[in-house]
Amino acid sequence: MTAQYKLPPEWAAQSGVMLTWPRSDVEWNPDYASAERCHTAIAKEISLREPVVITCMDAGHAERIRGYVKAAGGRVDRLHIFTFPSNDAWARDHGPITVEKDGELVLLDFIFNGWGEKYPHVEDNRLSRRLYEAGAFGALPMESIELVLEGGSIEVDGEGTLLTTESCLLNRNRNPKLKRAEIEALLHKYLGVDRILWLKHGAIDGDDTDGHIDTLARLCDAKTIAYQACEDAGDPHYKGLKAMQDELKALRRKDGQPYKLVSLPWPQAVIDHTGRRLPATYANFLIVDGAVLVPTYNDAADGPALKALEGCFPGREIVGVPCRSLIHQYGSLHCVTMQFPRGVVPQKV
Repeated sequence: MTAQYKLPPEWAAQSGVMLTWPRSDVEWNPDYASAERCHTAIAKEISLREPVVITCMDAGHAERIRGYVKAAGGRVDRLHIFTFPSNDAWARDHGPITVEKDGELVLLDFIFNGWGEKYPHVEDNRLSRRLYEAGAFGALPMESIELVLEGGSIEVDGEGTLLTTESCLLNRNRNPKLKRAEIEALLHKYLGVDRILWLKHGAIDGDDTDGHIDTLARLCDAKTIAYQACEDAGDPHYKGLKAMQDELKALRRKDGQPYKLVSLPWPQAVIDHTGRRLPATYANFLIVDGAVLVPTYNDAADGPALKALEGCFPGREIVGVPCRSLIHQYGSLHCVTMQFPRGVVPQKV
């Protein structure tokens, strides 16, 4: 009998969230203090609600992180800190993806290749297995899957629907030997979905993931999609995001009804010292138990973005987290986190 897999949606009850703390000796170095402040704020907000699995550089670094989180008002007793090598901080893409297999939880360790061999990734690709062997996920089994797949590239509703982008999952820099039908078959198998909604349009400048769905459009529940909009006709993103909006309007739920669409405001352009535009997007939020953590950018659109998401998540606190330092490394809040459903992270007594 064939095993049945199912990926729970992000809004399912959780047991913890993973963070890979940025290293001080790589690209984060020019303003490492700001990056640590941002990660501290994220760890603090998560720790107030559930455990945080953190990978960092060494024992001394671990003690500093505990001090940062304590000083910020977080729950140090909920920090599960491990010291392993890493290349970068994007836990969403190198962390394990937790599914139910025949009703039992199992961790899937997909291949991470640095978003198509763009960046060093060997240590990040090993990290899930190292955490597993160190007991970070209790006694749960882990399966290694021969497919390049990043957590930021997929959105599921828990009812059989997957939302994703062609520009990423079908990119030849990920799985060049697999045809579209073969990739779809593997997604059906390991994520437990029976239909895939592909977006052809939409991309955020500065996003070097080839168009992760978590920068563009997010399932808030099985009937609602919040998406990054652009109403400025003079902005280079206008045409592409309008085309994506039209695609979203054409999508249908399983019952044949259109999705409830919630547009998120467009922040002002943020340009780095090289003249490159950075990927400031409000779609890169994280759902945790009792709350939604939303990236903010010291922008006039921050408040309206938080307000727009209030209606998507009744009963959850909407918490803004300053993430301007993250976009300087071409990602944001959701990109540096990976949630685990209830039953994965051992709970400290």
